[in-house]
Amino acid sequence: MKVYVNTENKTWKKYKIDFEKIANAAVSAVYKDSEVSINLIDDKQIHKLNKQYRGIDKPTNVLSFELGDDILLGDIFISIDTVIREAKEAGISVEEHVAHMVVHGMLHLQGFDHIKDAEAKIMENKEIKILKKLGYKNPYADTDDIVCDNKSCCPGRFITKLEQIKIRENSITWYLLASVFGIVASFGFAPFYLWWASIIGIGAMYWMMGQQNNKISFIKSWLLAFPFGAFYGIAMFWWVLNSIYVIPELTQQFAIWTIPGLIGIGLICGIILSLPFAVIRCIRQKPANRAILFAAVWTLVLWGREWFLTGFPWNPISNITMNMPMIVNSMSLWGALGLSFIIIGLTASFVDMCRDKKPAIYVFIMYVLLFIIGCGYGYFNMYLSDRQDIDNTPIIRIIQPAKSAVYKMPTSKQEAHEIANQKIRDLFIWATKDNEIIPDIIVFPETSYPYTIVDDDFPLARILNNNIIMGVNHYNNGNMYNSMVFADKSGKIKHLYSKSHLVPFGEYRPFGDIIPTPGQLSAGTGAEVFSINTQYGDFIVAPAICYEIVFSDSLIPYKSNANAIINITNDTWFGTTPGVYQHLDMVRRYAIESGLPIIRANYSGISGFIMPDGNVESYLPVGQNGALDGYVWGAHTTPYRALGRDLWMAIILMFSIIALISIRVFPKKD
Repeated sequence: MKVYVNTENKTWKKYKIDFEKIANAAVSAVYKDSEVSINLIDDKQIHKLNKQYRGIDKPTNVLSFELGDDILLGDIFISIDTVIREAKEAGISVEEHVAHMVVHGMLHLQGFDHIKDAEAKIMENKEIKILKKLGYKNPYADTDDIVCDNKSCCPGRFITKLEQIKIRENSITWYLLASVFGIVASFGFAPFYLWWASIIGIGAMYWMMGQQNNKISFIKSWLLAFPFGAFYGIAMFWWVLNSIYVIPELTQQFAIWTIPGLIGIGLICGIILSLPFAVIRCIRQKPANRAILFAAVWTLVLWGREWFLTGFPWNPISNITMNMPMIVNSMSLWGALGLSFIIIGLTASFVDMCRDKKPAIYVFIMYVLLFIIGCGYGYFNMYLSDRQDIDNTPIIRIIQPAKSAVYKMPTSKQEAHEIANQKIRDLFIWATKDNEIIPDIIVFPETSYPYTIVDDDFPLARILNNNIIMGVNHYNNGNMYNSMVFADKSGKIKHLYSKSHLVPFGEYRPFGDIIPTPGQLSAGTGAEVFSINTQYGDFIVAPAICYEIVFSDSLIPYKSNANAIINITNDTWFGTTPGVYQHLDMVRRYAIESGLPIIRANYSGISGFIMPDGNVESYLPVGQNGALDGYVWGAHTTPYRALGRDLWMAIILMFSIIALISIRVFPKKD
């Protein structure tokens, strides 16, 4: 092993000590090719190090800073002033006590510790054996532990068993663990809600990426984090491929794309979701700064997912708190962006605190304060959402057909007419299921109408003598649209809204004809609101078709307002996979962020009434057909909706920059 000795105090020159011999006697065969730096300083210098890294306002004898690298083992600092004083008190030579300091420091760099009694015993026995080989007596025979009685000699040491584990970068173990951590992190979302699994998975990967401080390129950093992002994405989004196996004809045509589809999901998610880890690995930062940077980049990636390649902001980390009402309602203040920033910041700063880095404490406290502020406003949002005024609120009936996709999509022209007529009969039966209650609005799900709309006539509304909201296919000027139609009791179409956020590879071809796509639809013009006249006055709604609801801050036009959002969708393609439950959580997220209740009609589940605090007031479960009557209330404007997604992203970035600058300066004042 190579030993580099740096003498910074002239007093050391009086003593003839073979540091290379002592250090090599204390190193195991695993680290025989390593390098270590021994710095010979005085009390003033070691006092400064203790204060900066340990919060200990006094000098000590030895400090060990582990770098977490198999080659660059670490740095040892020894104070001549304290060593002379302790050697005199112990009645031994300075040379002997220095040898003990070097051995003690070397063992720390190799993973030994003395925080617990059992660990201390193992470490002391190792020291005794090594010193005996060097010709020195047992330093613990007739005296107390004078080496490190306050544990201050190892500020760079990990303080938990987990942190003592060394994972070699670019090893098979590294990539295997990164993949496992990615999979584990996915279990925080619906339907599992194991929030702690997401924290452990992300925290463990963050810990691995922060093991070493040597500078490497962004590409190398990105490759190290790639398995986490890839398997995190596959574990969250595999269910999208379930749609291939719903209809036999589609299965025959597209089943061959299952494995390429999984690989594609892994590649895209590996590229995107690994970015926060790659950034903190290639940019050398102090622990406190690293946690803020990591949280800021994670949030920036989430923001980018809202619009990049048409956008897919599914499962922001904030959604792991869906079963924690006060916490999740903090999204009414700063959205999923802000809550994700706090959750990731708390996780990262906690990991850094476990590395025993004092500055990380300040960052952890900062995120705790933000967390408390968010919970406080979340409680207030729950209060605003629970204010009921249903006396002048229209009765709304949601229809959930819950028919199989095979029934929904006829397999031959001969069956088409018969099935279409049967669909109309079924819709009529469900819509009139309770003659004692007459709803003001009946809402049918996405593409539930079996005919294509080409004019403004809608006979079903006239037959039902009611206001109708229904998902239809709309043809106009040579283009086909996935639309929502509003028709009044006269059977006339009063408003037609077409979906603007189309599903890539499902509703349009993002790469032309390279990858086959079942449909090629045209996009609508974007956010709208329209008014429905009821016996209680105008009921203003914002339409959303299918997964448009997952795009934060996208449904309400600027300076517009609404009493509710109507979301029609069709999750038949995903059966009972996690995607169905995650989609519902994305709806709940939007309700909280916007402060608006959501009326959700799903073809096969889950349909229901979602309040502005994310609470599902009533619902029809997956696969159950029927009708559900209900009211919505509590609409209000949240701070998040008032400021908007992009302004909140700018605020989060500005806050991060100010925090980074402050953390750099603040510890120096200690």
